[in-house]
Amino acid sequence: MEELDYEKSKNYWSNVPASVNGMLGGFSSLTTKDIKDSDLFLRKLFQMENAPSNGRVLDCGAGIGRITKNLLCKHFKHVDMLEQNNHFLEKAKLNCSGSNVENFYCSGLQEFTPTDNHKYDVIWIQWVLGYITDDDLVEFLNKCCKLLNPNGVIVVKENISQEEEGEIDSEDSSITRSILQFCIIFQKANLVCKASRTQKNFPSELYKVEMFALQPANK
Repeated sequence: MEELDYEKSKNYWSNVPASVNGMLGGFSSLTTKDIKDSDLFLRKLFQMENAPSNGRVLDCGAGIGRITKNLLCKHFKHVDMLEQNNHFLEKAKLNCSGSNVENFYCSGLQEFTPTDNHKYDVIWIQWVLGYITDDDLVEFLNKCCKLLNPNGVIVVKENISQEEEGEIDSEDSSITRSILQFCIIFQKANLVCKASRTQKNFPSELYKVEMFALQPANK
């Protein structure tokens, strides 16, 4: 299978408008349904036994702050954003002005090295993992584990391929992984799934979208 090309992905996104429509590939109409189901999932996590707290959250692949502003700021006291495209991050600062967003980290997931001593109750990762390789993804998830507070949770929300080997998009150099591929990666990162939810009410011609709540297996 074709290898992912980080520079190609970076160049692709550098030409994408810093708008909700740009972030959602022309499907801005889906944002309300997306946020609604994510909100339901997050509320479910807060009701679990040994539930995460609502102190601080990290939004990974945060773009212009669509999820940060419409979801995470409403549930958490402190929000940090991680995004590799500086143009998107500058737009996010405007979009989230006056909110409880504290830190804007400009970095790709595979390069992210936390410099602050912040620990997170939830690390939210949505529609971005297709842009990093399996090995880099395992390494990134391992980093995330070290950033979690007790009872902290990593949430992954991603498109799911029905093809066991996944599907490569050569235009933006991304992979849409299968459930099996995600399970193998989570296992390699020593993560266990505590809860999951399938996104509802998306058009049938689009990929199925799944949400996973993950915690280190040794917790």
